[in-house]
Amino acid sequence: MKKAIEIKGITKEYKDFTLGEVHAEIPCGFATALIGANGAGKTTLIDILCGVTGKTSGEAEYFGSMTDIDDDSLRNRIGYCSSANFFPMDWTLKTIANSMELGFDNFDRARFAELCKRFKLGDPAAKKQKKLMKLSDGNKMRTYLAAVLARDTELLVLDEPASSLDPLARDLLCDMFREYLSERDGERSVLFSTHNIADMEFATDHAIFMAHGQVIEQGFVEDLKQKYILVHGDGMIADKAKPLMLSFTGNKTSFEGIALAENAEMLRTYDTAIETPTLQQLSVGILRKAEENAEK
Repeated sequence: MKKAIEIKGITKEYKDFTLGEVHAEIPCGFATALIGANGAGKTTLIDILCGVTGKTSGEAEYFGSMTDIDDDSLRNRIGYCSSANFFPMDWTLKTIANSMELGFDNFDRARFAELCKRFKLGDPAAKKQKKLMKLSDGNKMRTYLAAVLARDTELLVLDEPASSLDPLARDLLCDMFREYLSERDGERSVLFSTHNIADMEFATDHAIFMAHGQVIEQGFVEDLKQKYILVHGDGMIADKAKPLMLSFTGNKTSFEGIALAENAEMLRTYDTAIETPTLQQLSVGILRKAEENAEK
């Protein structure tokens, strides 16, 4: 399978945090979610992949052959968007359009205007415009997304794009991911980070789970849903089922958690209910297990 990015042993050492070694693959033609709690290392990894910060060791290979993120031809193929002050706060839609047009040959001003309209941001050509500092966090994020989506790129790398969006805007973002991927028939890819996958599950094909600077699980969502199961049961048999569970929450009357599918037959003997987990349920279970392991 073609890879948009192959991450080979990347590390980054700070005084109070260490990332990696990270080994992961971003498949070409799909949307990959980088999932983890705040502080898991998601933003650090994205910043390294996009050349915002340097790495301590390891490398990333882009589009099968390129490794120098400072290469202008590579940067032109990647659309990067941060959730925090991506543009100066005194800029307007017009200023942003002017800057993007100067900075990137593949920026489409008409497309930017269309996206601004779709995001209900206003007209970039209007005489009176609000500065970014006057916009809500949600509208700032919409502006950043409109700017990056107006470029003709092959890979979108977005850091927490849904964090400040309302549910309707998140749904629209999912639609835009699908549109972006379908326009090039498998030649475009998306990587986005999130600490809450609930509203972005529809847009996620592949997932990479991170905790404490490490990749703890990864794979296509449909494959992960076959690897793990969601288990419900009566509180009376919780003690019997718990050793077979990866994550577990319960009380005297009932329990729920994630287990490996290979344990399904044994769990059924305890009269449990077994279901296919949602990506949100899978995320909670996998990340909770990582936290429990870290506390031991």
